Amino acid sequence: MNVKGRSEADGAEGGRGRADASGGAEAAGAKRTKHAERSEATRAALVGAARPLFAERGFAGVGTEEIVRAAGVTRGALYHQFRDKQELFAAVFEQLEAELAHRVATAGASVGAADPLAALRAGTDAWLDACTEREVQRIVLLDAPAVLGSQRSREIGLRHHLGLVEVALQAAIDAGQVAPQPVRGLAHVLIGAVDEAALYVVTAEDQAAARAEVGGVLDRLLAVLG
Repeated sequence: MNVKGRSEADGAEGGRGRADASGGAEAAGAKRTKHAERSEATRAALVGAARPLFAERGFAGVGTEEIVRAAGVTRGALYHQFRDKQELFAAVFEQLEAELAHRVATAGASVGAADPLAALRAGTDAWLDACTEREVQRIVLLDAPAVLGSQRSREIGLRHHLGLVEVALQAAIDAGQVAPQPVRGLAHVLIGAVDEAALYVVTAEDQAAARAEVGGVLDRLLAVLG
């Protein structure tokens, strides 16, 4: 019996088996990756198409057929990605809130860490400036509470903004600019004031004058904290 020959043959067959299994796993992984990429691209196309439509005419004024046509996908693709139009709107709202949070954070960071209260003012100004823009007014301030409900829209907003405000307030307390106090409660109060200021601007006949008015009010409010 040629034990050595059989052993070499078995080893070769085992190696081929392992190679085939490895190749199959890699092919399956590549297939899953391509599928995920296509899915992400479809989702991005739907969100990108829906966002300007929602901003221009509001949630109620836009149909799913128009959205899928603008995105270049089928209705089936839309409902594969989102349960309904409301969930697509939620994705648009989430994207916009994330961008707003980045703008606020960038404005605060541009002031520098040496003056946390000034950074907080800069972030507040950036938010109020954003609230003069059509898509922020329509999607964030007007439609989101009505479409998603006040609780869900509030939760999404707080997820993106509460941490930023808490960090800024804690830095101001640590720098001796704000008296020591519960940071989370203060952050909620401040966010509530800023949100009401934004709604005041949106509903005003003269939005530029309203923006200047509430900007001054919030400046004085922040000054009182110090």
